[in-house]
Amino acid sequence: MTRELARRGWCVNHKRVLRIMREESLLCQIKKRFVIVTTNSRHGFPVYPNVLAGAILSAPDQAWVADFTYIRLRSAFVFLACILDAYSRRCIGWHLSREMNTQMTLRALQQAIRERHPQPGFIHHSDRGVQYASHDYIEQLEAIGAQISMSAVGNPYDNAKAESFFKTLKQEEVYLKEYTSFADAEQNLTTFIEKVYNEKRLHSSLGYLPPAEFEAASILIAGS
Repeated sequence: MTRELARRGWCVNHKRVLRIMREESLLCQIKKRFVIVTTNSRHGFPVYPNVLAGAILSAPDQAWVADFTYIRLRSAFVFLACILDAYSRRCIGWHLSREMNTQMTLRALQQAIRERHPQPGFIHHSDRGVQYASHDYIEQLEAIGAQISMSAVGNPYDNAKAESFFKTLKQEEVYLKEYTSFADAEQNLTTFIEKVYNEKRLHSSLGYLPPAEFEAASILIAGS
């Protein structure tokens, strides 16, 4: 928040910002978490080595990271699959589903492909869950010439950028809302991802720029 105020021309100490936000109850209120196991890596599909580890990224669409999480409605759980650009942390594809299946992750991937048109050879990284290892999902990756990369079993740090995204999503959107229906959740999540996270939310790892602005700046530099 202090960085955002500075971007708008305000010079204010971070301690004062924290005090005012605390007094006005503007800090994120973390709700009790429910734990659902989402990764099923006990399947008969092939798995792939981690080729993202150690990769040096210098531009968008050199590597994507994929993951999904669960979101609680009043009387049910739904599942949100997302694709992030590993360089800019921009969410470039997502799909909300009532079912935790391959179609959910595949639709998020297909949205990302339509939006970005990646060049053959880019890295697609995920966990080893059946939703990403299934024939239909791998077939789509092979069709666009992706290098398929998967995390080691039980190592969430291999996909830390996706984990960080979901933490932000839940703390700054999901835990602050009471979604009344699937459609309500879908509308609010779309607005948060497109208008808040991608275009406004500052990231310290991006030099305190939002993902869309960071991408635009990197493209401008590359073209100069």
